[in-house]
Amino acid sequence: MSSTDRIATAFATARQQGHAAFIAYICGGDPNLDASVQIAETLFSSGVDLLEIGVPFSDPLADGPTNQLAAQRALAAGMDHEKIFTLVRRIREKSDRPIVLYAYYNLIFSQGIAHYLQCCKDAGVDGILTLDCPPEEAGELLAASRAIGLANIFIVAPTTPPERVERIARDASGFIYYVSREGVTGERSDLVANLAESVAAIKQHTHLPVAVGFGISTPEQVTAVGKVADGVIVGSALVNVIAAHAEHPEEISAALGEKARHLIGGLR
Repeated sequence: MSSTDRIATAFATARQQGHAAFIAYICGGDPNLDASVQIAETLFSSGVDLLEIGVPFSDPLADGPTNQLAAQRALAAGMDHEKIFTLVRRIREKSDRPIVLYAYYNLIFSQGIAHYLQCCKDAGVDGILTLDCPPEEAGELLAASRAIGLANIFIVAPTTPPERVERIARDASGFIYYVSREGVTGERSDLVANLAESVAAIKQHTHLPVAVGFGISTPEQVTAVGKVADGVIVGSALVNVIAAHAEHPEEISAALGEKARHLIGGLR
């Protein structure tokens, strides 16, 4: 199955079942490589439809403290480019669900864009979300991705004007990631008030699924977002569970599975 097909199938299957897709974020290698493989398997077996794997980076400017600390743990455990691809290959041995890498542009550029993306494809990655590379600067990235069938997910923010949403939608593939609030990643106690209107405005410019992330941390929030979006993205609420058991990795799967099922229950 091609990369685009896996992503499209995940959203289509969720839609046919009457709910939004649940997308989980983890940092690759947090707290170590072997634990990350088990974490991915646990999330998929708990009902996650699509997995975002953050590539650990020393300057994750879009991330709040939770995900910054996750990246620090992963880097301290020795994660590097090749181990990220090893992680994806090991996950692929047991799952055909879509995997998207969440990365910063310097990590890609420093390795050679075409080379890095081919490594992604060979490992079994379906798409890449490059946090700090807007479509206006992504010509080489887009061309190399399209040549090998790798999806490019772009971000739309609450401050993005309509004409730029149109530009982003034109270049995006896989799905659109709508950041529901300004600022960095992290758990929040409430949702923004105009979420339905914002998602509807994006859909005027694209037929791609629209997934909403940043700050979603309770089943009630998952339910609310799932009513207006095609996908619900949860990161920090899951990463915090990993952090709480980082010193005892053998405890992570049980705690994380319980948390994931609790959140996914908001869609089912």
